[in-house]
Amino acid sequence: MKKIAILGITGSVGRSTVNIVRNHSDEFTIVLASSHNNYSELFNLAAEFNIPNLVLTNKTQAEKITGLPENSKFYRGSEDLQQLIAELEIDLVLNAISGSAGLISSLTTIRSGIDLALANKESLVLAGHLIESELSQSSSNIIPVDSEHSAIFQAISSTPLEQVRFLTLTASGGPFLNLPLKKFNNITLEDTLNHPTWNMGNKVTIDSATMMNKALEVIEAHWLFKKPIAEIDAIIHPQSIIHSFVKFIDGSLLAQMSFPDMQLPILYALTYPDRLASDISETDLFSLPELTFSKIEKERFPLYFLGREIGIESGLLPTIMNAANEAAIDLFLNRKIRFVDLSKLITHTIENESNIDAPDLDTILQTNVDIYNKVKQDYKNILK
Repeated sequence: MKKIAILGITGSVGRSTVNIVRNHSDEFTIVLASSHNNYSELFNLAAEFNIPNLVLTNKTQAEKITGLPENSKFYRGSEDLQQLIAELEIDLVLNAISGSAGLISSLTTIRSGIDLALANKESLVLAGHLIESELSQSSSNIIPVDSEHSAIFQAISSTPLEQVRFLTLTASGGPFLNLPLKKFNNITLEDTLNHPTWNMGNKVTIDSATMMNKALEVIEAHWLFKKPIAEIDAIIHPQSIIHSFVKFIDGSLLAQMSFPDMQLPILYALTYPDRLASDISETDLFSLPELTFSKIEKERFPLYFLGREIGIESGLLPTIMNAANEAAIDLFLNRKIRFVDLSKLITHTIENESNIDAPDLDTILQTNVDIYNKVKQDYKNILK
């Protein structure tokens, strides 16, 4: 029985993981679960799976909660979460926390020598150099959960990385792939959250619409697979059947494919290096649509190209970009800015900040907070 911790259990990836545990209760037991705000669902899951340790990381909200679940210990705030990761007997931590808030938990997991199933790409975007250093001193392994990185991980398998020539991630193109550019000013929040192929949380759905998510995934792939960003790219594949390609030095090309269902890469991460017999996700070759591919248009998806440039420059700039992106998305979700303003806010912020090579953790965390607050406070002036 594998003992797992699910961080961000009430989010999209967390719920998919729960469904896997529900269908394979003889293989996995949840010993720790966290949510940021959704204590009601957290408590319901604790009752269903008899989860002994629960954390609500929004400490202010946690202090107000009464009627705690029986048979579970309840903790409050990120500090308690880090302490539990370090102290509990855990075989695998699945980090599905949304955004930059997941970074500290990734570092704590690695420092504790626990294998990390990583669904939080921001951990590597902000602090890839720090995580790389921690991994070199730890027995921990990272198993990627994002479908694109899981596909690369599976395709490469035991092949030495120096025998890999090029990595190609696929992108659905989101809801606006074929929308005339002249109509972008009229895009609504509802339009943006209506993803054509994937069922995801609000942030990653918006990131998919702007293609920022693919830029972040390129940076993540750079750290996971030790390839320069010049040897990593993305292409449009609207059907989302092939999740990535790996080209080897002999010219051969391997791809991993399945119908778009996050449960499959999650299941692989939970069972790695083994595979578990399961009928959770099946791909019928005779039901596949025609598979098409195209290049990413810079005019339509400027944030993808900006994000690649920031990844190449590295240092503190990825943190600045990510913080500006998270702030802009929050403003968009609260209907304070338009869809087209997302790119404007992020670009302006990056152009007006200075880079620092190899920033330490304190600098990353403080800059993340400062830039986020700055964008939230100054967005009206920036967009004038």
